[in-house]
Amino acid sequence: MKPPRRRYGLLAVLVALIVLASLQIQFHHLKEDRLAGDRTFATTTTTTTTDRVHWRRKRTGADGLPRGIVHSHSDMYLRPLWDSGANPKNKNDNHNALLAMAVGISQMQNVDIMAHKFLNQNYTVMLFHYDGNVDGWRNLEWSDKAVHILAHNQTKWWFAKRFLHPDVVAIYGFIFLWDEDLGVDNFDPRRYLDIMVSEGLEITQPALDPDLSTDIHHRITIRNKMTKVHRRIYDNRASMNCSDESKGPPCTGWVEGMAPVFSRDAWRCVWHLIQNDLIHGWGLDMKLGYCAQGDRAEKVGVIDSEYVVHQGIPSLGGPSLRSSGMKAAVTDLVFSLQTPRRSLDLRTHIRRQSSAELEKFKERWNSAVREDEEWTDPFEA
Repeated sequence: MKPPRRRYGLLAVLVALIVLASLQIQFHHLKEDRLAGDRTFATTTTTTTTDRVHWRRKRTGADGLPRGIVHSHSDMYLRPLWDSGANPKNKNDNHNALLAMAVGISQMQNVDIMAHKFLNQNYTVMLFHYDGNVDGWRNLEWSDKAVHILAHNQTKWWFAKRFLHPDVVAIYGFIFLWDEDLGVDNFDPRRYLDIMVSEGLEITQPALDPDLSTDIHHRITIRNKMTKVHRRIYDNRASMNCSDESKGPPCTGWVEGMAPVFSRDAWRCVWHLIQNDLIHGWGLDMKLGYCAQGDRAEKVGVIDSEYVVHQGIPSLGGPSLRSSGMKAAVTDLVFSLQTPRRSLDLRTHIRRQSSAELEKFKERWNSAVREDEEWTDPFEA
């Protein structure tokens, strides 16, 4: 005998409810699984009204660390293995500066004089040894206070790109990226930085003594005895017409590459401008003004009251022509007698490579300008 139709109806409703409940449970589990991919954990907090669960998104990399433990910057201070109680920063000086130079042992006597000027102000000195000779500097009393980095036959721009990342040197307000052949008898780094700050300059160089410097390439670098700072020159020669109307290098807004000094913000920009493979730096000087943090005609200048002598001594590619110290002179003499032609050939090759890099840099700049449709030249007339 068949069961009443009403029993079939109740059974159908019961089955439907079971199926619906099962689907709801499955949907709930799928939703939880999806949320688990975006959330890491929940914390339960008690409020005056109800308990709430707070979800946080997953933090990776340095963001995965407790914020209070993160040090995003570094410095070049040498830290003692025991507590000396010494503070590497001079509390009586408002500035914090780093002097970085590519050096060879033949110029040790001159570098010694330069380093003393900065170490006496508790500034940091960093030496890039391009000739491989680090041990030869150990007899200098300040050697252990300096940071030494060795890489054979590399330029200061190569070293700077790899070891002066803006985050590493962010603690320093100023970066001196100098050649090793500068005479500093009439230069004081603290007074120099005082002037740089008071004048609102971001990129500078000390003026060159025209009577003693043997390697002056541009008139704007020559010391003006009547001023503390100059930002432009005036020249009405046919080859170069510099006037008040001049807006860019080499008439204004320009320093040369042998002794530039950068503010922290300017260096952050310049570091990105340095090319990894173009290590001689030719062409950079004409573009440094784009990193001046404003109008290069105002923010870039040559400081006259603290001036230097550019001795013009070649280094990479052969012996120096004017070595400092008897031992260095003898070493250079022996080297030149042994391989005079090799030295000449190396200098020739370096000159050619520098010129080739200049053209490559110009091409890269022009190509980058064409490809970046959103970029506008702030100095274009």
